[in-house]
Amino acid sequence: MSYVLAETPAGYALLKASDKKIYKSSSLLKDLDSEKKVLKQFKIAAFSKFDSAANALKEAMSVNEGKVSEQLSELLNKAKSDKKTHLIVSETKLANAINKLGLNYSVISDAATLDIFRAVREYLPELLPGMTDKDVSTMSLGLAHSIARYKLKFSPDKVDMMVVQAISLLDDLDKEVNTYAMRVKEWYGWHFPELAKIVVDSVAYARIILTMGFRTNAHDTDFSEVLPEEIEQQVKSAAEISMGTEITEGDLQSIQALAQQVVDFSTYREQLSNYLNARMKAIAPNLTALVGELVGARLIAHAGSLVSLAKAPASTIQILGAEKALFRALKTKHDTPKYGLIYHASLVGQATGKNKGKIARVLAAKAAVALRYDALCEERDDSGDYGLSVRAKVES
Repeated sequence: MSYVLAETPAGYALLKASDKKIYKSSSLLKDLDSEKKVLKQFKIAAFSKFDSAANALKEAMSVNEGKVSEQLSELLNKAKSDKKTHLIVSETKLANAINKLGLNYSVISDAATLDIFRAVREYLPELLPGMTDKDVSTMSLGLAHSIARYKLKFSPDKVDMMVVQAISLLDDLDKEVNTYAMRVKEWYGWHFPELAKIVVDSVAYARIILTMGFRTNAHDTDFSEVLPEEIEQQVKSAAEISMGTEITEGDLQSIQALAQQVVDFSTYREQLSNYLNARMKAIAPNLTALVGELVGARLIAHAGSLVSLAKAPASTIQILGAEKALFRALKTKHDTPKYGLIYHASLVGQATGKNKGKIARVLAAKAAVALRYDALCEERDDSGDYGLSVRAKVES
């Protein structure tokens, strides 16, 4: 006796084959090339219906993972006979799992059986009584959407994707703020060139332009909210003897609009930095305690996800970000790089020249363990105690 286990969007179907050794047939494609031949060959022996869309999703995920659910186990138990029965299954993982149950089935899952499943799926509505083409296609589409949603579903506390996006945006913001700030200094420098040497900070420079406007207003402007007292005095003195050219009201408005962008961007960057800090402490507290949230986030972004990074060995974590240098060194038979992104961690920065490589190696080894603790430990606490204890060891 031979059965074919068909996983349909409506439920599990056990189809009895009239040819006991159909899986050995060398002309399968020819034997099952029409509706008439398929209906003659297979008859439905048992059917276990899914109660709801949630139940269908659960069963589909079990099949996908190669697990035998209670519903499927029940169906196979009812259908089993005293004689040795052949059971043709499409998924190899599922076939192995059914074999382990010891249900007196000889489970077959190989390349030849795929042709059987192609024919069964093509004429599924005809094989299942009371089913139409439309019903099957609607159910398949609904189940496909559910599986896609399930795979995208995440726990809001462990969203490494949010960290990847945040750190990428943070880097982009830094570039933008630097470009805009440079442009503001160049532009306003024609009117008040001395200011750039007195006030180095870009945001403070932009705030002065917004507060003061024309340099002639410097004497009557209160800079107490923007600058310390001694620097305020220097700005006022420099404004009186400035060598800059005169600008119009229209010029000043354009410069102030750009200065406002610099201020807004830097405020948003601060908010984003705080958000990233909070996210990293929730997702990877031990890694954050060890290398800091920025380096930790860059490592996660570079690997693609927290789990991918946790699977990487310490040697990979150590040189992550220095791929170009590594492959160039391997090609030219030179020394390979000692560190990549991990170089920016404060522990590596504090080390002296010769020890930087050693510290980077030790830190990468400890970070690899901390990462596995963060990503894979089921009963973890979010205090980052392990990361802090390991950091103390690295420091000593």
